[in-house]
Amino acid sequence: MQTQDYTPGDLLVGDYPVAVRTVTIGAGQVLKRGAVLGGVAGTFKLSAAAETDGSEVPSAVLAVDVDTTAGPVQKRVYTSAGFDSSKLILGEGHTVDTVEAAFREASAPLYIHKLA
Repeated sequence: MQTQDYTPGDLLVGDYPVAVRTVTIGAGQVLKRGAVLGGVAGTFKLSAAAETDGSEVPSAVLAVDVDTTAGPVQKRVYTSAGFDSSKLILGEGHTVDTVEAAFREASAPLYIHKLA
């Protein structure tokens, strides 16, 4: 089992169980850890509210930085954790509230904390 240490000022907060899985991140993106992702056709990309391909629904948070300019890559995403809202990277049209609502609607164990 993998473990992580808490680092003040980090993306992860709270004592929620942290779970990750490896997924395909779609081509043509440079994303940082904390990017809120949505899935489309078996791959993930930054979730933007105006999309209509399924990726508009936030469903995971990127666990590591990724550069897919050369093509899709396999990387880890958080599927369970608590997050500092100020550390999340949101796609166009999303707010912390819309992302949190999507997580709740899906009954996803992803929790957002507004610390400030």
